[in-house]
Amino acid sequence: MSSPAGTQDLLTHESLDGDINSVVRHYMAQKAVSGMTVAVIHHYGEPQYYAWGVTDTLHHYPVKQDTLFALGSLSKGVTADVVASLVKEGRFTWNDTLSTLLPPGTPLSPDAKNITLLELVTHTSGLPRQNMDLPMLKKFIGYLGDGENFYGELDSDEVVHYLADWQAPQRKVPVYSNLGYALIGYILKYQTHEDIQTLASRYVFRPLHMTNSSFSPQQLTPFPMRALGHAGDQPKFIPRGQLTPDWRFTNNMVAAASLYSTAEDLIAYARYHISKTDDSALDAVFAANRSRYQHHSRQWQGLAWVTDAIGENNITWQVGYIGGYSSFIGFDRQHGNAVVVLQNAFNWSNYIGMTLLVDMAQKDSRTPGERYAMRY
Repeated sequence: MSSPAGTQDLLTHESLDGDINSVVRHYMAQKAVSGMTVAVIHHYGEPQYYAWGVTDTLHHYPVKQDTLFALGSLSKGVTADVVASLVKEGRFTWNDTLSTLLPPGTPLSPDAKNITLLELVTHTSGLPRQNMDLPMLKKFIGYLGDGENFYGELDSDEVVHYLADWQAPQRKVPVYSNLGYALIGYILKYQTHEDIQTLASRYVFRPLHMTNSSFSPQQLTPFPMRALGHAGDQPKFIPRGQLTPDWRFTNNMVAAASLYSTAEDLIAYARYHISKTDDSALDAVFAANRSRYQHHSRQWQGLAWVTDAIGENNITWQVGYIGGYSSFIGFDRQHGNAVVVLQNAFNWSNYIGMTLLVDMAQKDSRTPGERYAMRY
């Protein structure tokens, strides 16, 4: 998330437009990214959209604000909203444990029985990123050369078998866990008898008019013209800029990583994290998202979201990686700023969104005459 040396030299324009264009073009050239889109809300204003490049070198569809991208783990934020909505309705409590959330007879170690729903949603259960065993290692090694999905075990109902002899660490600290969110996917399916797309449509997409967001993206009109994923920092042995396979999930991992959306929909979603919706229930859910459940150094863990204290500013964010895509969504509630960054390449150096939010916050803290001259 840290920007490399020299990035500040690109943020010296008189307008935010100039800064964004400079930073993104430099990044795309450096990382050989074929397409990117950025959406920005500055000081509670109207969304501004920026787009560069094409969906892929085969079709050459221009990237636009309504181009579909795979979001990977940004899916977890929407899934957390669904869980929080079900808690608010009284169908779950945050203190529910795996011993009651999973089917009777599920083999659980004493430590696994006591994992709470809140711990799963906030990545504080002590569960690792994924199951670490020989089959997973073999699939990951294969991925480095072919880009194919290696999370099949987490997607299957075999995922619960990992819990039979699991031992909790001595001290539970925030540890990002795809395994934990695969279990949430399993729990939602078992407890509600509905899929995550149906639940997310009811609680999030329809209330916020997110018409181009779906965990079942093939149903969306823009899907044939979506951005296609490309190699970047990963997979290691595929040349940078080459097309990579789409990752498809059908079961538990859908809730953790299958969401597709657009910059247009996501900046609308981000707006309601810095302002209010017309839905009091959803406002309460988004307020819960901003709660800080565990503190570590200058970082707080929330419901899928993370908040970093950077100087005098608090930036709340999520990132996502899947197949050949990288994504970022973040907001600064104090200054009324929000940023979405989507790219059709897998690059760990996903710093643009955070860089823009911090830079805007610093400039917003100056006198009005020194602030950005925004385009409207």
